[in-house]
Amino acid sequence: MKFLILNGPNLNLLGVREPETYGTTTLADIEHALTERFADVTLTFFQSNHEGALIDRIHQAGSDGVDDNGGVDGIVMNPGGFTHTSVALRDAVASVSIPVVEVHLSNIHAREPFRHKSITAGACAGLISGLGAAGYEMAVRYLIDTYTADARGADE
Repeated sequence: MKFLILNGPNLNLLGVREPETYGTTTLADIEHALTERFADVTLTFFQSNHEGALIDRIHQAGSDGVDDNGGVDGIVMNPGGFTHTSVALRDAVASVSIPVVEVHLSNIHAREPFRHKSITAGACAGLISGLGAAGYEMAVRYLIDTYTADARGADE
């Protein structure tokens, strides 16, 4: 199994930026924990502060299987501030035929009103919000369970 862990703007500043909201865990800490926890899964990590780079990476993930190189089985995405503003990012998620789980460290519904709406979530298989770094692990676990169940169903 191969999963892309995609992080949007300002997530490179985790552990430093607003620790009262996002905690002191860094993005590197999250990546290390996921790699340790899911050693039998190929995880690729990508973070960008640029909307187009995130869109390009989603498109690439969606076409990874075209050349029989194994493909990407799912994406865990924290779109950061683009959650509330980017129709283009939502459209990129909708354009690929792989499951995407949206993750947010903080509870977006308990924050400022402009953060209550996720434009991107409607194109995703699910949304995990407010559970801190554990949300990433839950998203990977969901993708593993779903991928395994889909593979079993195809074999039956």
